[in-house]
Amino acid sequence: LNLTADCNAVLKALQPIFQEQGMTETVHNWEDHGYLATYIKKNGSFANLRIHPHGLVLVDLQSYNDHTKGREEVDELLNKVEERMKELFHGNIKRVKRLPAILRGGDIDRYWPTADGRLVEYDIDKVVYDEDSPFQNIKILHSKQFGNILILSGDVNLAESDLAYTQAIMGSGKEDYTGKEVLILGGGDGGILYEIVKLKPKMVTMVEISFASNIDQMVIDGCKKYMRKTCGDVLDNLKGECYQVLIEDCIPVLKRYAKEGRMFDYVINDLTAVPISTSPEEDSTWEFLRLILDLSMKVLKQDGKYFTQGNCINLTDALTLYEEQLSRLYCPVEFSKETVCVPSYMELY
Repeated sequence: LNLTADCNAVLKALQPIFQEQGMTETVHNWEDHGYLATYIKKNGSFANLRIHPHGLVLVDLQSYNDHTKGREEVDELLNKVEERMKELFHGNIKRVKRLPAILRGGDIDRYWPTADGRLVEYDIDKVVYDEDSPFQNIKILHSKQFGNILILSGDVNLAESDLAYTQAIMGSGKEDYTGKEVLILGGGDGGILYEIVKLKPKMVTMVEISFASNIDQMVIDGCKKYMRKTCGDVLDNLKGECYQVLIEDCIPVLKRYAKEGRMFDYVINDLTAVPISTSPEEDSTWEFLRLILDLSMKVLKQDGKYFTQGNCINLTDALTLYEEQLSRLYCPVEFSKETVCVPSYMELY
């Protein structure tokens, strides 16, 4: 409202609407803090009416409706509430906002948070794959817009629509991979491997990490069956003419390569995003990232390049802290960054 609310007047104006539905009423009054009225129907549906003295009036409805008629009844009740409020306050209503229903407990979970904690409802219409590996829950869900989406332990990883992500983490078409040695850390969806193999490298080695990565054997198995628009046929075999996939922890592999003096033209880290926490001393993930960075530098040629994802651009503090880590490596490095829109993330990264 544009003005303070007469809480008692609002309550009395709206009471008949709920009473007409045969709902029993319970009212709580907190003097200077307004009213909370609850209305319960015999079928278990209920409404909370919260009236704040400063002019905010909230109506929350919860019901079990899996049919059109039930949804129409909810809309009809809300229409009556809105009409009554307009009669009561005339031109003094600042804004009326009706939010779509949140669907709980269904067979398909459509709600996944963005990196910066905003809730997004996806147009998921089918569960394609849902399994628990020893390390994580693996889901592949189908979206009408984005195709199949890989979700690991509640984190949206990659969709078939997300070639922009893969292209960006490979250098956005500015790199010549012909005849080059490439090391991919993570990348279990196979997208990076599939795109690099097309560019005629000398050898691509993809290695996972079993305890902190976005991949394990079950991820590979799920993706090679249900994410083929992303990975093509490169995950069908762990070895190809110019690539190999190692199902082992990447940290010992990196240490071994460093000891052997094996060097790469490119290291692409697709293991994990920059942590949200801005307290690296208290967050083992930051220590893990620093370890991966240092080990990667030891196997990277002097003129080599290291590519990795950052995080969504709204997490400015975490991104700044990550950039600070680059000045603490055992060798000096230069860095640049690029922002792209990843379709299924619904945010800039």
